[in-house]
Amino acid sequence: MSTVTEIAPDVFRISTFAPDFGIQFNQFVVRDDEPFLMHTGFKGMFPLVRDAVATLFDPARLRWIGFSHFESDECGALNEWLAAAPRAQAVSSFVGTTVNLGDFAARPARALADDEVLATGRHRLRFLATPHLPHGWDAGLFFDETARTLFCSDLFFQPGDPEPLRTDDVVTPARAAIVAGQAGPLAHDLPYTRQTDAALRRLAALRPQTLAVMHGSSYAGDGARAVGELATALRELLAG
Repeated sequence: MSTVTEIAPDVFRISTFAPDFGIQFNQFVVRDDEPFLMHTGFKGMFPLVRDAVATLFDPARLRWIGFSHFESDECGALNEWLAAAPRAQAVSSFVGTTVNLGDFAARPARALADDEVLATGRHRLRFLATPHLPHGWDAGLFFDETARTLFCSDLFFQPGDPEPLRTDDVVTPARAAIVAGQAGPLAHDLPYTRQTDAALRRLAALRPQTLAVMHGSSYAGDGARAVGELATALRELLAG
């Protein structure tokens, strides 16, 4: 079963806890004239996510489908959504559209340039190309300029089934998860490159008020400070 929580005005978190993985898989919906879905989840999760979206609006109205990078939990159910929503179109980076979606998607995707704004009605979603952050050369993130929400993908990863939205501290559990992960079979999932720190400074400069986290609690508060503290943690833990 998936839970639905409004984490910012007209921005909804759809969360499904997967015991086999020990983590949450979260999608985010911007309810607007042209509704936007961030992450599709796995193909097998499609019925759960669709039913959750149906509590907000008719899923057939979905217009835009975004994600960070080509990975099953990010876009595995893309074609199921394209079949369910006749006007829906995937949006991704130039690399993601050219290298991945041109072959994978059931109909053509739209490539977004770095800093391009996707208007959905009242909301303006700015696309930020972030190669290798969190991972993958096709990676990018979206920032809702209207609701001041940064869709973070795998940044701020937290294991378990925590609360939908926290206002205290999202960096400490994220840092602990990085430390634990470096000793496990999924080590090196977050590469640290010469561009990582600059990319995080750019995200912090947006001064987000909400961080929409794909795995774990989202965060409401001083997003610039949280992103800056995460940059410090990544530098200390991974740059060496």
